[in-house]
Amino acid sequence: QVKLAESGGGLAQFGGSLRLSCSASGPAGIFNLYQMGWFRQPPGKERESVATITQSSATITYADSVKGRFTISRDNAKRMVYLQMNSLNSEDTAVYYCAARQPGRAFDIWGQGTQVTVAS
Repeated sequence: QVKLAESGGGLAQFGGSLRLSCSASGPAGIFNLYQMGWFRQPPGKERESVATITQSSATITYADSVKGRFTISRDNAKRMVYLQMNSLNSEDTAVYYCAARQPGRAFDIWGQGTQVTVAS
C-alpha cells in the first residue's frame, strides 16, 4: 500500500494562499488505484473532510465551507496530490491530512498532517 507525506503548511495571512502537497510512496502503479482526499482537524474539533478526488480526477467533491476557494488536484505520474487554498480565513486554521482509500473502503491510509495557521 501507499505511504503519504504532506508538506506546504505554515503561517498565512488572512485572505492569503497556501498550496499543500501530498507525496505518495509505494509500489509503482498502485497510486492510480486510490481515491485521494484532504481532511482537516481544527483546534478542539473533530476531523472533517475538505476535498476528495477520484482516481482519474473525474469526480471531485468539496466541503461547502471551502467551495470556490480551495482546489484539489492530482498528478498520477508524479504520485502527488495538491490542495490549493485561496482566500484563507481564521476558520481554515487546522492540521491538514492527506488520505487515501481503495474503492469500496473508507479512507484508511493517512499522512502525518501539516499545520496551517491563518493569522487575522
